[in-house]
Amino acid sequence: MRGIRARPGAGPLPSPAGPPEGQPSAQRWSVGALIVDLDGTMVDTLGDFDAALNATLRELGRPAVARADIQRMVGKGSMHLIRAALRHGGLDEAGAQARLDEAWASYQRHYAVANGAHSTVYPGVVEGLQALRGRGLALACVTNKPLAFARDLLHAKGLAPFFAQVFGGDSFARSKPDPLPLIETCRALAVAPARTLMVGDSQNDALAARAAGCPVVLVSYGYNHGEPVRGVDADAYLDRLDELPAHLLP
Repeated sequence: MRGIRARPGAGPLPSPAGPPEGQPSAQRWSVGALIVDLDGTMVDTLGDFDAALNATLRELGRPAVARADIQRMVGKGSMHLIRAALRHGGLDEAGAQARLDEAWASYQRHYAVANGAHSTVYPGVVEGLQALRGRGLALACVTNKPLAFARDLLHAKGLAPFFAQVFGGDSFARSKPDPLPLIETCRALAVAPARTLMVGDSQNDALAARAAGCPVVLVSYGYNHGEPVRGVDADAYLDRLDELPAHLLP
């Protein structure tokens, strides 16, 4: 069955409300703000990563990486992606480190061209964001993508106006799965972590949310390093972002 589903054995998200007498049970939660991930949650950017990363590897004379392998590598920031691709192509850790600066510079050039050109907004995202903003909720985008690329992508896809705050992987001293980005974002939104819902697609999002004290919902269609998302400790899962507003209290 489609729709939002609680993880088996999971506790409720903040302020669950029981259904009116005689009606079937449904989870509804009270939050004041939402933090939404970008890659794999709002936009399918695997094509952008594919184009930029393999152009970089060609420039360095390294073997290409298949899209299925890229899907397992993304989510921990650009530097991790580049290092993983170099290692995947046969370099040991020392060899990958020796070429990392060169690869980073090449990747920045290629990604600036590819950013948004090979990606699509997932179904239900725009409708979901419109409904959430219409409820007066504060929205922030927090991603491990470098901030400049994140902002450019949000503008290119028409999603930027929905967000009061946007933070990237280089916005703070540490990135997800560290809780620091979520803690600082809650401070910027002036909403307590316990009333700020994290919406993501991966274990990184869930780990950061748990450590920050935020409830977390994961989408079923994202990347999650190539692993089944329902194996991740989250409060619930949903198939489309526009299914979420119906589960939030006014």
